[in-house]
Amino acid sequence: MEERYLELIKIINEADYNYHTLDNPTITDQEYDSYLRELYNIEEAHPELVRSDSPSQRAGGKVLDEFKKITHTIPMLSLSNVFNEEEIKLFDERIKKEGINPEYVAELKIDGLSVSLNYKNGKLVSAATRGDGVVGEDITNNVKTIKTVPLTINKQIDIEVRGEIYISKKRFEEINADRAKKGLDLFQNCRNLAAGSIRQLDSSIAASRKLDCWIYHLPNPEDYGIKTHYEALEFMKSLGFKVNPNNKLVKNIDELLEYIEDGAKKRDSLPYDIDGIVIKLNNLNEQKIMGFTAKYPRWATAYKFPAKEVLTKLEDIIFTVGRTGQITPNAVLSPVLVAGSTIRRATLHNEDYVKEKDLKIGDIVSIRKAGDVIPEVVERILERRDGSEKDFVMIKNCPICGSELIKKEGQVDYFCVNPECDARHIEGLIHFVDRHAMNITGLGERIIEDFYNMGFIRSITDIYHLKKHAEDLIELEGFGNKSVNNLLEAIEESKNNSLEKLIFALGIEQVGEKTARVLARKFETMDTFMNTSVEVLTNIQDIGEIIAKSIRNYFDKEENKKLIEELKALGVNMVYTGERIEEKDEFADKTFVITGTLTNYTRDEVKRMIENFGGKVSDSVSKKTSVVIVGDAPGSKYDKALKLGITIWNDEQINEVLDKYK
Repeated sequence: MEERYLELIKIINEADYNYHTLDNPTITDQEYDSYLRELYNIEEAHPELVRSDSPSQRAGGKVLDEFKKITHTIPMLSLSNVFNEEEIKLFDERIKKEGINPEYVAELKIDGLSVSLNYKNGKLVSAATRGDGVVGEDITNNVKTIKTVPLTINKQIDIEVRGEIYISKKRFEEINADRAKKGLDLFQNCRNLAAGSIRQLDSSIAASRKLDCWIYHLPNPEDYGIKTHYEALEFMKSLGFKVNPNNKLVKNIDELLEYIEDGAKKRDSLPYDIDGIVIKLNNLNEQKIMGFTAKYPRWATAYKFPAKEVLTKLEDIIFTVGRTGQITPNAVLSPVLVAGSTIRRATLHNEDYVKEKDLKIGDIVSIRKAGDVIPEVVERILERRDGSEKDFVMIKNCPICGSELIKKEGQVDYFCVNPECDARHIEGLIHFVDRHAMNITGLGERIIEDFYNMGFIRSITDIYHLKKHAEDLIELEGFGNKSVNNLLEAIEESKNNSLEKLIFALGIEQVGEKTARVLARKFETMDTFMNTSVEVLTNIQDIGEIIAKSIRNYFDKEENKKLIEELKALGVNMVYTGERIEEKDEFADKTFVITGTLTNYTRDEVKRMIENFGGKVSDSVSKKTSVVIVGDAPGSKYDKALKLGITIWNDEQINEVLDKYK
């Protein structure tokens, strides 16, 4: 633990120096946040380890020798960060625990360089960077070139205000286009360009960049008779400072979350970069009650927008065995936040996938959520390799039973073909109880694995005999009368599922959830389905020869026929009881794609109704797509639909059509 703690201090301090002092970041903001959070967790659990040189004990970076130094009368502290709705609510709860009924000022978090402006008798006398939070760099000459920073304000008073220097997206593009023509290196982003420009020794360079500045903080508002942060913003605006009009006073946590959602939606359309939302307790007396840590005010925090694509370390590649025996390499990642959730694993699909992406153990890799849901390794960052990485080697034997793996001709996947492999049995059981299959709440992956190893569940039918072990289960850690009764009730309830649930749960190769629904609707009973020929199956729309043969092969095996008879005897439903297809003109024989967040209906509800009305739902847009349904924050599918000229229904249109048939 101590070794990791010291390593984190070294990593973060070096990153701070490169970012704050050299304006040359060597790791992403997301990586920095991840390291910092890990360091804070260690310090919280082991306060005896805290060192004076820990990043938790300071606010910024070092001061460059080329600039004069300016000491801040009031320290310029950083803000703590939160990364999801749960953490925002925890921040709100901590304030409420102090007996405060909070209202907040929510502000767009500008991605630029912090600045302190000092005025004497209404005239600008100095401007300084944050520096280390106590001492900053004198950038007065460069700041005076920013036209939105007033050299003289509307009152002849002494005042310090703080804000963010930034550069517009349009100006950033113009500068990079000019540099490209001259064969010069391009700037990475708006923040780097703004920071580098304001710290030029030649102020004419700063002037040519056409920087801008928002003002957002008054360090000593009480000196001017001000009682809230919102009043302070209005006061600074009245003095002639540029204050962001998108700031909003919100009365409660619900209004705050709405503001954050709105900010995320408008982010790309703004003329400047933002990377989150700043949340500040409005009442100044309540701010005093909350106080400060060594580095942060407790009355404010910054919500960071989820990164669409983030970097982390590929710690290892391990192999798992699926219910069909398929071997899958999986990335073990340093935990990282992606689109609001912590990712530790990602599938690497197969040997060819790993080799095509040239992945090595120890690589820094780019991660995103495919379709905003499934973690995906995008690429390795070649320039981050240091020679310590290890080559990927595909295994030759099953990691569970040790059997030699088989690679079928013409396929990319390796398989364990040992029918007695424990991993295959466990994965089959996990699939059977999944919410999309028999939906047995309480039998999660870990519990299935534990019950398998304990001998309680070794086959599918054992699930329905679990009540015989009720007394033993009650004695297990984490269980009790109530949880065991709930589990047994869920098992009994699963017997009433419609036929398509059972067909999917059986794990027949090539038969997914959608195909299972088509088959159940077509044949209506398990007996009819399991005795159907390949020819009849092949004639069903969307059921090709490969799926048909796979179904026939499954039911030709005696052990599978026996399983069905045993499940019948246990009272498991063998009849389709789901909704019937009622073809509607708006949907019949059409293919739909859904993208974005819908309001009145969930995606699953819309998908189910489309299929019930005779339509199909696809995951990808193509020339065969009839309609793309677009909700809030749509992805690339929307862009592709526009390019192909495909009919688009917005949220209001799909609601109107579906409401007709409710």
